Amino acid sequence: MASHLFFDLDGTVTDPRDGIVRCLAHALAALGRTVPPADVLERFIGPPLAPSFETLLGTADENVIREAIASYRERFSHTGIFENRVYPEIPSALSALTARGFSLYLVTSKADVFARRILDYFDLSRHFTRVYAPDLDDVRIVKATLLRRALASEGVAASAAAMIGDRRDDIEAARANGVRSIGVTWGFGTREELARAGANDIVSSAPELLALVSDV
Repeated sequence: MASHLFFDLDGTVTDPRDGIVRCLAHALAALGRTVPPADVLERFIGPPLAPSFETLLGTADENVIREAIASYRERFSHTGIFENRVYPEIPSALSALTARGFSLYLVTSKADVFARRILDYFDLSRHFTRVYAPDLDDVRIVKATLLRRALASEGVAASAAAMIGDRRDDIEAARANGVRSIGVTWGFGTREELARAGANDIVSSAPELLALVSDV
């Protein structure tokens, strides 16, 4: 039974579309690059910033990529972080899960300092036992590594865990660690993306997620 649930943040717990899209646009403009339409930038919500900027900028030059990340964070740290909202059904679902004895953890590619500020701002920190997220300098760490660290640190067996997220990297992180994967469709990954990545289950609402994990 999956009694330990590891949640992604962006696109799973909160909808950060406006903040992330605007900060990506800000960074590209600061570097004098053409800014793609919002629906294109939206595709980069979820994965780590470094590979996202590598694609958007068409370069593997670490100096350029770090300059872009610095510009992104310049806006995100005081404005973009709050251009965000909690998915309406999430708080009650998190409360129900903890009441039923599940242990909840956050595993996100967003920098630790920002992830914690978001949880505090939306009064969600109380639901999570711990946050696993990269330091500001760990711009290329992958979700699989973060989940592996979380499992080891908490002493949780893969058979007792489930990873819940909206993008391919969440599902791949679960598979890499032998963990059950649950894809959610209210975020930024499509059902097709989640299925191709090999999700064990796919749900379309928080109540459906609650019913699924309670029955497993």
